[in-house]
Amino acid sequence: MRDTHKFKMIKRLAKCLREYKKQAILTPICVTIESVLDMFIPFIIAFLIDDGINKGDQVAIIKYGILLLVICLVAMFFGILAGRLAAWASAGFAKNVRKDMFHNVQTFSYSNIDKFSTSSIITRHTTDISFVQMAFQMLIRVGFRSPIVLISSLVLAFSINKQLSLIFLAVIPVLAIGFVLIAKNAHPIFERTFKTYDKLNNQVEENVRGIRVVKSFVTEDKEVEKFTNISEEIYKNFSKAEKIVALNSPLMQISVNVVLIAIALLGGKLIVYGSLTTGELTSMITYAMQILISLNMLSMIFVMVMISRASAERIVEILDEKTTLSNNEIAKKEIKDGSIEFENVNFSYVNDMNKLCLVDANIKIESGETVGIIGGTGSSKSTFVQLIPRLYDTTSGTVKVGGEDVRNYDLEFLRDQVSMVLQKNILFSGTIRENLLWGNKDATEEEMIEACKLAQAYEFIEGFPDKLDTYLEEGGTNLSGGQKQRVCIARALLKKPKILILDDSTSAVDTKTDSLIREGFNEFIPDITKIIIAQRVSSVQDADKIIVMDNGRINGVGTHEELLKSNEIYREVYTSQVEGGEENGSNE
Repeated sequence: MRDTHKFKMIKRLAKCLREYKKQAILTPICVTIESVLDMFIPFIIAFLIDDGINKGDQVAIIKYGILLLVICLVAMFFGILAGRLAAWASAGFAKNVRKDMFHNVQTFSYSNIDKFSTSSIITRHTTDISFVQMAFQMLIRVGFRSPIVLISSLVLAFSINKQLSLIFLAVIPVLAIGFVLIAKNAHPIFERTFKTYDKLNNQVEENVRGIRVVKSFVTEDKEVEKFTNISEEIYKNFSKAEKIVALNSPLMQISVNVVLIAIALLGGKLIVYGSLTTGELTSMITYAMQILISLNMLSMIFVMVMISRASAERIVEILDEKTTLSNNEIAKKEIKDGSIEFENVNFSYVNDMNKLCLVDANIKIESGETVGIIGGTGSSKSTFVQLIPRLYDTTSGTVKVGGEDVRNYDLEFLRDQVSMVLQKNILFSGTIRENLLWGNKDATEEEMIEACKLAQAYEFIEGFPDKLDTYLEEGGTNLSGGQKQRVCIARALLKKPKILILDDSTSAVDTKTDSLIREGFNEFIPDITKIIIAQRVSSVQDADKIIVMDNGRINGVGTHEELLKSNEIYREVYTSQVEGGEENGSNE
């Protein structure tokens, strides 16, 4: 079963060679030519010593010397060529693996992404690919050279003297058993270590991203301690694995020394008895070194493959992961209007009806309506709206947009028509203009300005020296929270969607700006269905209808006035905010 799994893994990775197959095939060919030529060098040296040096034959010395020089030069040429081709093939292979992984990640649904942590995906794109690339380069070069040298040396050694050659055969089983035991004990530790790497990357990512929070709470020492503990865990695991792998070296050294001593002792006796010449003994010692060096190289490849195997398995996990969301045979590309309907919708993040986050949701929203959603933390407000653009599929029940089940629409087209500003505002490094064009790559300057005005972002953007060409750092860290939210809203508006969803996207702006944004929506985009998730009642009280969420259920639906009379949760939230003075506060 494990052999089948390994074969499938190798087959999957081999698909990433593509345009670099030629280099990957030519490398072993060049290595084979180089290796075969190298194997004849000791053989010719034996003739040089016996027929040339020992007999004082200058012609023979020159003849064999020139032959050696030619063979060495040709072997060197093919060796250099093999090195260049191997580097070319391995770098291209790694590039394609990285590209295929990233491309597949882009197809992932939220459920797929939930399966892998961000830090784990990053580790697989960096550390894991580096290990696999090194192993691949060694396999197509040293992995071919060593067996060829080993077999050729054994054949030529046997052609010189069978008695001495039997010494090589005696040491091979010892080394093979040793390598198997090393691999069996070290591989599980390497697997565990790479998982710990994920934790380390996650710690670094969280620390860097939240560095302002870390510094404001003066918790640098605590963060250093957390990092040190994870780093120490990696150190212990790697040390343990390396100690096991390190046994490979003394095992090889002992084998080398035993073989050389045995050849020297037995070879000396054979020379005395006249059944072996000095040149032949020199060749045998050279072949002995070649055989043992080849075994040593094979052991190094063995260790590298053993380390990279864990990485390869993790890479193939990403490559083979299939999105849980895909287009069906219908895949419509036309949405009649922005109406939304939930029919007996249940949803679970783990696809388990016993662990539902959204329970029996039934609601109908007319096209062009403004709908507010309010509820406590964990009441499934975000979960509710994420089902509309099909970021997740329902566990049971149906979500309809424009009177059609969302599963019947082309996924890309649906999400183009349902513009969503997520709870966490993400801006990318680049200019404000470049970030806005994410909403519509063909948007004109006038359209961008119009969207910024509607999102109440135009005024502060105009205050920057470079205006729309103002450069934003990663995550938009050089903007305030409210400014980031307004740029994100403008970006969503540029898509000109049929449905606009704001998931608590005005929480960082003051109430006046929030009010201006809503007024602009009502005046300039009345035909777009607008869903606004908010913590403040003032942000939703003018909505056509307000949905009150509680513990994954729709607790009430109505206008502001209706809910004040009929819904206890809504009334409590409103009363607490009015009495607490939150309705007049500013959060920016």
